[in-house]
Amino acid sequence: MSKLTTLKPRLSSASHTISKSAPITRDQERAQRAPWRKWYSLKRWRDMRWDVLVEAMFTCQMCGTLERDTSRLVADHRKPHRGDPVLFWDRANLQCLCEPCHSTEKQKEEQATPAGVWW
Repeated sequence: MSKLTTLKPRLSSASHTISKSAPITRDQERAQRAPWRKWYSLKRWRDMRWDVLVEAMFTCQMCGTLERDTSRLVADHRKPHRGDPVLFWDRANLQCLCEPCHSTEKQKEEQATPAGVWW
């Protein structure tokens, strides 16, 4: 019986013509459109957020709910900053909201303002 041999590939490697970069994720796309989003990952922001939650005694400023789980609390910008660093870092512009209030009532308020309208 004869020994099997491996066949040589008939096509050359196409790696030089195909990009090996991974597709852009939704988060990466958002970061490209709004570079200010990276501010939320800074220690300065985390410290300011914590100060807001402590000052409010972990209580939502809209509904009055006392929330023990701080991951369910949001340091919300009263006046949307829309990339303005002065408004973003203005401590007086922040309030403590629970996740449900931030995701419903506050978003309704912000959506009522037409896109592109800046204060």
